[in-house]
Amino acid sequence: MGILLTEEAAMAAGGNVLMIGYIVVLVVIFYFIMIRPQKKEQKRMAAMLSELSVGDAVLTNSGFYGTIIDITDDTVIIEFGNNKNCRIPMQKSAIAQVEKPDAE
Repeated sequence: MGILLTEEAAMAAGGNVLMIGYIVVLVVIFYFIMIRPQKKEQKRMAAMLSELSVGDAVLTNSGFYGTIIDITDDTVIIEFGNNKNCRIPMQKSAIAQVEKPDAE
């Protein structure tokens, strides 16, 4: 009888180890599918926003194309279209893409 109890305890412990192993594998898969790509994207956006300069053509999150005419700490002033009177201050985080002017 004592032997059966120890075998059952060993089987239960083996099942627990197997369950912990599955959980660890799922956490690692979750990290590589969800968390790591998001951190890479955040680093890319931070690098893009830190390299902004006056005269860059930008696309905003709302879909407007414009040109940067002034930059402060966390805001930029963007000029939209050919109308020189259409200048709007925006947060840097509202910029989706940056296109540097050609160096010709």
